[in-house]
Amino acid sequence: MDPAETQDERWTGHSVLQVPVPALEGWVRARTAEHDPAFVSNDPRFGHAHVTALGPFVDVLDEAVAGRVADVAAQVEPFSYRLARVATFPNGIVHLVPEPAEPFARLTALLVGEFPDHRPYGGQFAPDPHLTLDLVHGDVTEESTRARLEGLLPLEVRAETLDLAWWESGRCHLVHRWPLGGSGSGAHDGRIDTPHGV
Repeated sequence: MDPAETQDERWTGHSVLQVPVPALEGWVRARTAEHDPAFVSNDPRFGHAHVTALGPFVDVLDEAVAGRVADVAAQVEPFSYRLARVATFPNGIVHLVPEPAEPFARLTALLVGEFPDHRPYGGQFAPDPHLTLDLVHGDVTEESTRARLEGLLPLEVRAETLDLAWWESGRCHLVHRWPLGGSGSGAHDGRIDTPHGV
């Protein structure tokens, strides 16, 4: 899970615009299953491993919003990046730093420009591009996480799509997918199946 992300009993989920990272999907899904099994999705299209572009996002995806996101996604051509450096934020989130980070920062800036009412992480955190791996607690440290990743890094990765994902305990699923650099409206299952409309 990408913790924008401190939750309490009242937290009922939110949507996130994110770039999936299939090369680490198995690893992140396994760690999610160990720590937070309710956030393991039954949707095979859902990206547990991802870099957040903008979240939380809308509770209702209508055609107008979908079209505006498609327009932004079309402005960003697919791009390559490298995942090798493990780091930790002051709040204990252990993460990978995509390098270069600029294409992700540009995508976020374009989305915020189009949707100024949606501030990255609700304005609580700086929108530093990252792929969440774990949280420092117990015997989990940056060093132990790096050791768990041994043999997987470095990774040369290509960003090709922008997903709208719904994050909620027991309800995580892909809502919509747009191609980067494309003119199409993206893949949608035609269903809105959360209490909040996304």
